[in-house]
This record gives sequence, C-alpha cells and structure tokens, in this order.
Amino acid sequence: MRILLVEDDKAIGSAVRDHATADNHAVDWATSLSAAYDHAAAATYGLVLLDLHLPDGNGITYLKDMRARSDVTPVIVLTARDQISDRIEGLNAGADDYLVKPFDLGELSARIHAVARRYANHGGPSLTFGPLTIRPAERLVELDGQVVELTAREWSVLDSLLRRPGLLVSKAQLEEAIYEFGAEIESNAVEVYISRLRKKIGADQIATVRGVGYRFGRR
Repeated sequence: MRILLVEDDKAIGSAVRDHATADNHAVDWATSLSAAYDHAAAATYGLVLLDLHLPDGNGITYLKDMRARSDVTPVIVLTARDQISDRIEGLNAGADDYLVKPFDLGELSARIHAVARRYANHGGPSLTFGPLTIRPAERLVELDGQVVELTAREWSVLDSLLRRPGLLVSKAQLEEAIYEFGAEIESNAVEVYISRLRKKIGADQIATVRGVGYRFGRR
C-alpha cells in the first residue's frame, strides 16, 4: 500500500518511514502541510499518517480539507496531544484512528492493517473468478480451495487491478502502487510481479494489452 506520512519530527518520521517500508509499504514523507498537498496532488494514497502540529499549520485543517473534497482516504492521526478533547476533535474531523506519541511501531503496524481491512471491501466480502476466490478485507487468495501465498508487492499489484475489474490499468498506475517518490524504479518490475501473479493465480486471470497496460478478469 502507498502511504502518505505527514510528520515534521525527523526522528519520528524516519522511524515510521523505515518501519512501514520494512512492512512492504511505499511511503512518501511530507514534513509540512504544503508538501502534503503537493504529494496528494501528484499521487493516490491508500492511507495517510497525519501529525497535527506542523510548521505551517494544523493537521486538522488538512484533514477537514480532505473530507470537504469527498476524499475518503483513511487517516490515522499521530500526535503528542493526549487530551480527550483533542481526540474528539480529530475523530469528528474525519480521522479513522488516533495514536498518541510515543507509540510502539508494532502497534502502528497493527492499526494500519486494521484500518486497511475496514476499507478493503471492493463491493463485497469476497470475489470469485472461476476457480479463484479473493477476500480483499483479509488479503486472502485461494485457488481451487488452496490458499495462495502472495508477497506484499504482489498483493499491491493485484489490489490495484481489483479496484478496476475488467478495466485497463496502466503500468505507471501499478508502479505508483508499489513505489514511493524518489525510489529507483526497475524498468521491468511490474512485468516481474505480473508474471509471478500469473504463475500463482492462473495465467488467464490477467490480460496484457500491449503498449497500454493490464486488465484483471476473464473476458
């Protein structure tokens, strides 16, 4: 999953970024509200980790702006403010969860996964494509009743395709799902993950439209 981290504290930001990256998420780190707006204008995120006290304003303002634009991207607030009134303000502004500093990075991972599960419905609890069954909320894939083990990046590619079943998804869109800004993108990375997925879930589940992209689902 691609995550936008909005945090001005260098020690906390680097720790969260490194931990989430090790958990196979792509993380873009903004140290101000203005940088967060720039990132959000250039990419699509699966989750926002949002500090409240930023050098150019309050994270609550950013959160309210998101919800005013009907942006439903899940948001976990990370803040040193531990007053009940602050938590209520964040939740009322549209936050999905609230974590008070200092926090355990393992707990943050658990919160990220929990929020992601709540949003990963894709129209229903399970999807069936012939012998293939996918439960997005559980990140569970079964082929002929047998569990298929996917790496985090393989799942990110599959998840991006699942969001547009039957529709074309470009190579650039798939790269965006697995790489953060500034990362060195291997020229054949998407092709490699597509090839691995085909071996695991069936070669005919993902179609290639040469020069355009990929499409999930048999036609």
